[in-house]
Amino acid sequence: MSTYTRQVSSPADPDLSGEVIDGRYHVLEHLASGGMATVYRALDTRLDRDVALKILRPHLAHDAEFVRRFEREARAAARLDHPNIVAILDQGDDDGRLFIAMEYVPGRTLRDVLREEGSLTPRAALDLMDPALAALGHAHQAGFMHRDVKPENVLLRDDGVVKVADFGLARAVSSQTVTSASNILLGTVAYVSPEQVARGIADARSDVYAAGLILFELLTGTKAFDGEVPVNIAFQHVHDDAPRVSARAAGTPRALDDAVAAATARDPDDRPVDGTAFRELLTEVRAGLGSEQLDRRLGILPVPAAVDAAATAVLPQSGSRVEPTATLPAALSPSSRELVPTTTDETPGGNVRKRRWPRVLVVLAALLLAASIYLFTVGPLTPTPVPTLASLTKDQATAALTKAGLKSTTQEAYSEDVAAGVVISSKPAAGTTIWRFSSVVVVVSKGPERYAVPALEKVVLATAIDQVKSTKLSVGTQTLAWSETIPEGSVISSDPAAGTPLKPGAAVNLTVSKGREPIDLADWTGKAYADAAAALTAAGLKPAEGTHQNSDSVPKGSVISQAPARGPLHRGDTVTFVISDGPVLVAVPDVFGRSTDQARQALEALGFKVTVEKLFGGVFGTVREQNPAAGTQIPKGSTVTIRVV
Repeated sequence: MSTYTRQVSSPADPDLSGEVIDGRYHVLEHLASGGMATVYRALDTRLDRDVALKILRPHLAHDAEFVRRFEREARAAARLDHPNIVAILDQGDDDGRLFIAMEYVPGRTLRDVLREEGSLTPRAALDLMDPALAALGHAHQAGFMHRDVKPENVLLRDDGVVKVADFGLARAVSSQTVTSASNILLGTVAYVSPEQVARGIADARSDVYAAGLILFELLTGTKAFDGEVPVNIAFQHVHDDAPRVSARAAGTPRALDDAVAAATARDPDDRPVDGTAFRELLTEVRAGLGSEQLDRRLGILPVPAAVDAAATAVLPQSGSRVEPTATLPAALSPSSRELVPTTTDETPGGNVRKRRWPRVLVVLAALLLAASIYLFTVGPLTPTPVPTLASLTKDQATAALTKAGLKSTTQEAYSEDVAAGVVISSKPAAGTTIWRFSSVVVVVSKGPERYAVPALEKVVLATAIDQVKSTKLSVGTQTLAWSETIPEGSVISSDPAAGTPLKPGAAVNLTVSKGREPIDLADWTGKAYADAAAALTAAGLKPAEGTHQNSDSVPKGSVISQAPARGPLHRGDTVTFVISDGPVLVAVPDVFGRSTDQARQALEALGFKVTVEKLFGGVFGTVREQNPAAGTQIPKGSTVTIRVV
């Protein structure tokens, strides 16, 4: 039987059995009906598997704003991946029929458990709450709230796995939940938080409040708040503190009583912050309780079928509190701790009492035998060996544990030998015998432990060293080198290069900048400019031809001076040269026919030196020849020879 309580279809619920929804889902049978949706078991013909197909009521499907919100929330809920959350597989619109396809969970709801058991022992209640809170905690950490946590949405699969259902749908229809007057609402409002009623807001602590009320009900067999109409129940949430478990069940361990009170506090700030925090609180409480405290039923007991009509009362529908009546003796009333014989004064001497004792003992013996068989064959005390999980994938390991009736939590670890996503080992180890429903830690490989070399170029050396160490690598050799682009003291490069994956502790060698390389500058004064330019270019400097000047001492084309005069310089720096054009040239004047004194005076006035050669004694003193010839351009200070006769 599925976790969705089977109900007879109402006239408003057409029987869709045999129909195919969205060309994919073949409806097999009607499972349940509610104020917002009808649930069917259907065959996913594409993947050949059973699904729970929830089809929303037409008035919701025709609300455009609701459809947008529903699709958004369904997509978000589909991202929740947890073994204790009912998976959302698909959602769509089949010709106006808005539907959601979910994981099909054969079993029963927590409401069924309460209806059948009345109340549970603290051990059984905590066993059920732990995976439910694990699911809520996972959703809360993902930024998702349920908003409609109630026993009907907590499912107990046939193999004992607990699943929380309706994440996407609960949030999408939250606005309708408080305004509806349906029977579904009566169950929902029993667990709604004060802030949802008074202010229309909710967060993870609202889910904790509802979970605390469920635990209250599991321990006592009664709802904390009850009433005939939803508004009365909602009023109680806002204006009354939730009753203590001990007020309904004397002898409740103080730590457990306080934990439920903390979760059901009216002020959200007084509650555990989310499902994970509440789960941790209950784990701590459980660790402090002894076996007798864990296994003693605190609340009402289910009425044994073997008790006769005078001592038997039929349990009412879910949500109703069991009250003693004329036909329900004190032995089975909500305040009872144990099933004890009742007394009567019907006949003198207590003959009726004596006749009832054997039947009561038989019932007690049958109950104890049934409980023992359940506990040690399919219940939580069933010895169960841990299956071999090594070499399986995470999903395969979870499925194997679920099939064995065990729960699972996952830890990740690096492995040089086991591929990522594959199980390395389990805790306890394979073959270890533990109790059914116990949790097994599955150690899943993250693959080889590798760390990427960080990008260190241009990073100051001290910072680079810190970055290398922070990635669990070590710093190897440090080599100094000149760099024209990396400042002195910063990293030029790493070996291996940035992004290379390395094992923990592997060495990263660094090349560190000494800054720009200095270049010595030679003195090129008096040397040919062409030679100087070629040498500077080869050294990485830039020669620049500056002004030209005449020089009597520096040959034409040679360097008169340079700036800067000395080094050191750096690559790309400019050296400017003053280049000689040689001495100043002067045209030799024509002194032919002049007297010796006139010729000398004219030549010396222009800066020439004069040499006189006399021909035939130079009797007349007149110039007849000159060398160089008149008009020749020669350097100032040169010697001009004149010949006189």
